[in-house]
Amino acid sequence: MSGEDTYDDLLEEELRAAAAIVDPVPPPLLQLAMEAYALHDLDARIAELTFDSLVDAIPVRGATQVPRMLTFHVGEVTVDVEVTGEGLLGQVLPPQQALIEVLGGPQTAVPLVADELGRFTGPVPPGGPFALRLRTGGEVVVTEWLRV
Repeated sequence: MSGEDTYDDLLEEELRAAAAIVDPVPPPLLQLAMEAYALHDLDARIAELTFDSLVDAIPVRGATQVPRMLTFHVGEVTVDVEVTGEGLLGQVLPPQQALIEVLGGPQTAVPLVADELGRFTGPVPPGGPFALRLRTGGEVVVTEWLRV
């Protein structure tokens, strides 16, 4: 290790200590980061966002309060979700029963159940980032995190 590497390491350590005093990470954000990282090395597969009506849909002139449509996909599993002011309405495809959790950061997850046709409903996710964790048979799928 050269003298320059030692200097860089000491400087980084001092900057981290100063940042922890001057601008500490808020505990809820730290908890959210730890929970998100905990999902990293589990057997969960990450479902990629393949359609978002905010980005991919053609706007309809005069339409107000249009629901947000989301589609997530991983392997053989697709999750379609409609987000409205009243809550979530979704379906797991191929149709199957599933336990679903609406993850919203440091709050406890909101449990939902998909019926035999894969349909589920739930409350509006919190205003911050949210994700869905699905347990279908022996498989765990987690969607990408999004804001409502």
